[in-house]
Amino acid sequence: MAKRVRINVKGELLVWARERSGLDEMELTKKFRYLREWENEEKQPTLKQLEQFAHKTRTPLGYLFLEHPPEEKLPIPHFRTPRNEPILRPSPDLLETVETMQRRQEWMREYLVEEREDELPFVGSITLRTDIVQAAESIRNVLGLRTNWAQQHDWWAQASTALREAVDNAGILVTRNGVVGNNNYRKLDIEEFRGFVLVDHHAPVVFINGADYEGAQLFTIAHELAHVWLGSGSAFNLLNLQPFDDDGEKYCDMVAAEFLVPEVELRDVWREAGREAEPFKFLSRRFKVSPIVVARRALDLAFISRDRFFEFYTEYKDDQDERIEQRKKAKKRSGNFYNTQNVRIGKRFASAVYRAAKEGRLLYRDAYRLTGLHGNTFDNYFRRLGIA
Repeated sequence: MAKRVRINVKGELLVWARERSGLDEMELTKKFRYLREWENEEKQPTLKQLEQFAHKTRTPLGYLFLEHPPEEKLPIPHFRTPRNEPILRPSPDLLETVETMQRRQEWMREYLVEEREDELPFVGSITLRTDIVQAAESIRNVLGLRTNWAQQHDWWAQASTALREAVDNAGILVTRNGVVGNNNYRKLDIEEFRGFVLVDHHAPVVFINGADYEGAQLFTIAHELAHVWLGSGSAFNLLNLQPFDDDGEKYCDMVAAEFLVPEVELRDVWREAGREAEPFKFLSRRFKVSPIVVARRALDLAFISRDRFFEFYTEYKDDQDERIEQRKKAKKRSGNFYNTQNVRIGKRFASAVYRAAKEGRLLYRDAYRLTGLHGNTFDNYFRRLGIA
């Protein structure tokens, strides 16, 4: 029997990969019984074992052959806490998601330049000194939305779809996904981020963490749109819907709030809402946003106290957590796979990739990589879109 070749890998790289993954050490040790010995360099893994370890910890295999662990950084600021606390290492899931969106953005930019498309004039068109109401109105004008646009829809899901379509039509690539790619076993963590934006004058990208409470995702979209108008990228979490100690983040929060719940309109209906048993739900139905977004807006305008806001926030979060658990127990499916791709990829981006592949300007293997769809699944998706 041929002797198995052992790989002389540095223990610090294995420790780094384990900690980077966020996986439980005891669980990893059950799968890799000699993990501690590998980390202490008392034993060495085989190539197959090292490949399995890299796959389990979501680590690029090549990283394990380096002299020292690489320093992985997000290409954008990551606002994760409401105080000036150290930011933890970004997870493999967040890093991979950002990298995927960067590839799409780079390809789309080159495609649009080849098509001789002009730069988007609204990117970076405002500053932190721009009036909040004026900034929100500028976003609505570009998207072709009226001040009361959300009230024209029966429910938040319809308003959310209409907003994403308006954003896409304006030239902004918007993606919503709660997992890494199409891997339903790698769920994105809302405790790490709720969304991010990659600013570009041809192809800005807005990513929404679809694992977040459904009604809260509209606020994330609006917040990231404000970043596009400012011309600054970021990833953010917005713990407890409280603003971060950063002027840009505070400004984007205020623009998002004004965009979704205009102050003038809220003042007009606040007294009426006060006569309702559940005023925030009443206002939620009117503005088509999460009740917690309305409560946060009421706090900003000093209509309610911080104690009242956090009391409601806790109640609402507990209720949403319970609903999520009930859906898990019922084992409800997430819906049609091909319909899901419309929000995970975006129709505008997908259509451009398909046309480029059909015209021979893009290799199919690259089209598969950009969309995350392969073979018959790729063709079937575009047939359903009515493009193929």
